[in-house]
Amino acid sequence: MLPVIAIVGRPNVGKSTLFNRIVGRRAAIVEDVPGVTRDRHYAEADWDGRRFTLVDTGGFWTDVADPLLRDVRAQAELAVAEAALVVLVVDGRAGVTAGDLDLAARLRRSGRPVLVAVNKIDSARTLAETGEADFYRLGLPELVHLSAEHGRGVSDLLDLAVQRLPEQTPVESPAEEGLPRIAILGRPNVGKSTLANRLLGEARFIESPVAGTTRDPLDAELTFRGRRFILTDTAGIRRKAQTSEGHELESTDRAIGALDRSDVAIVVMDAAEPAVEQDARLAGEVIERTKPLVLAVNKADLVRGEAARKLVRETIEERLPFLPQGTPLAWISATAGTGVDRLLPLAGRLYDQADRRISTPEVNRFLRDAEDAHPPPRAGGLPVRLYYMAQVGTRPPSFLIHVNRPEGITESYRRFLSNRLREQFEIEVPVRLVFKKRSRRGS
Repeated sequence: MLPVIAIVGRPNVGKSTLFNRIVGRRAAIVEDVPGVTRDRHYAEADWDGRRFTLVDTGGFWTDVADPLLRDVRAQAELAVAEAALVVLVVDGRAGVTAGDLDLAARLRRSGRPVLVAVNKIDSARTLAETGEADFYRLGLPELVHLSAEHGRGVSDLLDLAVQRLPEQTPVESPAEEGLPRIAILGRPNVGKSTLANRLLGEARFIESPVAGTTRDPLDAELTFRGRRFILTDTAGIRRKAQTSEGHELESTDRAIGALDRSDVAIVVMDAAEPAVEQDARLAGEVIERTKPLVLAVNKADLVRGEAARKLVRETIEERLPFLPQGTPLAWISATAGTGVDRLLPLAGRLYDQADRRISTPEVNRFLRDAEDAHPPPRAGGLPVRLYYMAQVGTRPPSFLIHVNRPEGITESYRRFLSNRLREQFEIEVPVRLVFKKRSRRGS
């Protein structure tokens, strides 16, 4: 395990800006509004040959009654508990506040080594205006003045940080290459974070009835029945007309970005309101990217009896007619844990299927049988001939079919071939068919 450095501080002092500066990319959403970061956000980083895990946390709110803000603080406290070193970020322009003093006292009691990052110091003049001595009231003597936004002083902070990390025998970090990446998607408040925590077996992500609690896509590695996965919890995606704030728009973009990086998508929908407009939009985004898809119908305990479940399935099929035939559907209760243990084995199976290869003789026998069972439509009164088929790629399984008139392949015939191919070879993931013009057999 790499040593952990936790970044903590009250809201809007620049924690996420510092986090992004150190990891070298815009990994966390940054906005000049307090409370944008809520969950713990992990990323690996290195400095001067030392690798470590950096954790960004939500603003540390003191003496709050709001349950969501208490959860945000609890996530920050968990980050401190696992840290080898804590970086307390304070606002160099605002000076020390009562919230800073309270948090500093908590950190002193934790026994963790602490560095104070006095942020937003763009020049010596800024520091002189605030007064350096003010920050020693925190009772934490190691101060670094910096500007996370402009990069000033960040190297000084990192020099000190790696010196304070415990000695460690160099070990290779387990490669994430080859691990199935599973993205959990859904509209707000359908139980995505509850599901992610249930799969992980810990309160890794904040759960709240407040829609939009999760904002950054957050990765966590887990092992289930001997197989490792990377699980990504994402922000709830609303209809565009309802997405007005800057961080909401960015959260939506990042959720779609997480889908692009994923190998399998689990779209969570509410059993009481299945296949609403946003569910259809999300499932469509998955299919458009030819990603393997699992539909997880959450709160399944609300749908009792086979007749009620049959009605829900029919509703989904009616409202999402574009889904590939046989798209897996899992009935779950994220809160109770019912059915959840099926999801990762199912996702692993789809991941493996997306890598499947089928021999050229097999797919050409399939092509002959499919053409005999259902000849392609004519193009301009002329026959369309299917000559030859071969697999040309995986993830998704991709096939090239030589035909004499590609323009004659209608969408319905493409769908017929795709569904028959998936049925014959027992493939539950989307497949890609490409039709190429060839004048005659053997040419």
